[in-house]
Amino acid sequence: MTAKALCWGNYEKAGNMELYLICEDSLEGIFTGIYEAYLTKRPHEELHIQVGDEENLRLFAEYQYITADPIKAAKVARTVGQKFGSEGYMSICRALASADNSKGEAIYKMIVSGLLMKNPHELMGNLSDPHVMKVFELARFSGNEAHFLIEFIRFRELDNGILYARTGPKNNVLTFVMPHFADRLPMENFVIHDEIRGLYGLHPVQKDWFVVTEAEGFAFDPADHAFSPGEIHYSELFTAFFHIIAIEDRKNLKLQRNMLPLRYREYMTEFTTASQH
Repeated sequence: MTAKALCWGNYEKAGNMELYLICEDSLEGIFTGIYEAYLTKRPHEELHIQVGDEENLRLFAEYQYITADPIKAAKVARTVGQKFGSEGYMSICRALASADNSKGEAIYKMIVSGLLMKNPHELMGNLSDPHVMKVFELARFSGNEAHFLIEFIRFRELDNGILYARTGPKNNVLTFVMPHFADRLPMENFVIHDEIRGLYGLHPVQKDWFVVTEAEGFAFDPADHAFSPGEIHYSELFTAFFHIIAIEDRKNLKLQRNMLPLRYREYMTEFTTASQH
């Protein structure tokens, strides 16, 4: 399915229209778009990867919708891993987790630049390239948020013994967080819920973790379960301890916000009221 946007002006430019490949916001979607971009055999400066639709179409541009293809995406992932090494591949994966819709374009153009280098493994050090710099910044932001979540996630035990945690990250970092807890809680059934994207990271006892979505028909509502008596008791103790040990004369709210951004606090036990326990 394609859509073309041509307007008045120098119509001779229409012969060199730029092509925007519209992909879904996922690793498979963007990697498929990159695969299709190379198949066109057109100059890379005329090709762009766009994540999702946009309201305003560009002049002298052609738009083509790309359907995610796991096989094509796997080929791109394999090439990226081989050419740029594990560091480059992980940086791209972290950048793909970003909520920034410009990530597809930055990753595509970075890969193009990297494949032209004599030593592609040095790609992430080429920060003078604006696309590499953009991917570096997106990867760092997503990586930092994953690190914050690992520190700030608070599990609460339900009456059925399942450990449940709510999160609302800016970036799609659930797949970077799950391995940490799966490694440390192998004997627990736990769920980490990304409320922003409707994602659930599930870990059955002594089994591999996996991610499901609300779009797939899965729903887990903790409101259907009461908290266990032990959870209620220790949550109250922990909250009281957290507030009692505070030294009023040494409060530094600015430093607190730097170390613990406000947006994480609504998901943390120690910042909830006693009535919520």
